[in-house]
Amino acid sequence: AEAAAFGDSDWQSQDSKAEKALDCPCISELRNGECGVQFSDAFLCFLKSTAEEKGSDCVRPFVALQNCIKVNPGAFSKDVVKEEGEEVKKEEEPVKYRIIPPLWARDKTPSSPKPKL
Repeated sequence: AEAAAFGDSDWQSQDSKAEKALDCPCISELRNGECGVQFSDAFLCFLKSTAEEKGSDCVRPFVALQNCIKVNPGAFSKDVVKEEGEEVKKEEEPVKYRIIPPLWARDKTPSSPKPKL
């Protein structure tokens, strides 16, 4: 998102906005790695996408990026790609609370009604 907004101005064409987004320092590590070309292709395709579901017309560049990452597992830092064999963190089990109703709300044994005065 930061890269897509980098240098964003209304007068620029879609192509120049996409190229400008590639210059964002926030993605320089991704662009300069072993899969930099594939990353740039997928990123540019996504930015230029005009499909109803943004990026759905970019399957091929993203598959190429995924294949490159499989072949070069060290292409990106661990923050970007989960290493193979790394355990996926399990979601913490929700805390189970016991609800204790207030004394006034507890069922009492029905007693005979008291006569009214």
